[in-house]
Amino acid sequence: MAVGLENRVPPPVVALCTAGLMYAAAWLVPALDFGLPWRRTIAGTLAAVGVLFDAAGLAHFFRAKTTINPLDPSAASALVTGGVYRLTRNPMYVGLALLLLAWAIYLANVAALALMPLFVFYINRFQIAPEERALASRFGADYQAYRARVHRWL
Repeated sequence: MAVGLENRVPPPVVALCTAGLMYAAAWLVPALDFGLPWRRTIAGTLAAVGVLFDAAGLAHFFRAKTTINPLDPSAASALVTGGVYRLTRNPMYVGLALLLLAWAIYLANVAALALMPLFVFYINRFQIAPEERALASRFGADYQAYRARVHRWL
């Protein structure tokens, strides 16, 4: 059953579902709200950095003329390793995670923040792991060398 979830749900949809769960958790457990000075500024800054990671990742894929479809990693026509891909192998997922962190900070609720690992687990298991298998199959030693020098997240 778990394998059936691999590369089935677009990561932005996973992020939106997680954001909805975070909102519900904050609404259902207001006792876990916390005060945070400058929370809107912190959340806005994190969101802006998240958008930049997403945009940079997409721009490099477009520049390399390779697929941006995360549901079919075997369709990749180029191994992108420059720019933001020197910092992380998954800048678009880092961007989504930063957006979710910004949302949790904005909500200022421990229950919302506690749902962040759910997103990371799901993306690691059902999105990144199958992508890595496909990229290793497609790009062989070049991908393995890249994987050895650049972290999955940051």
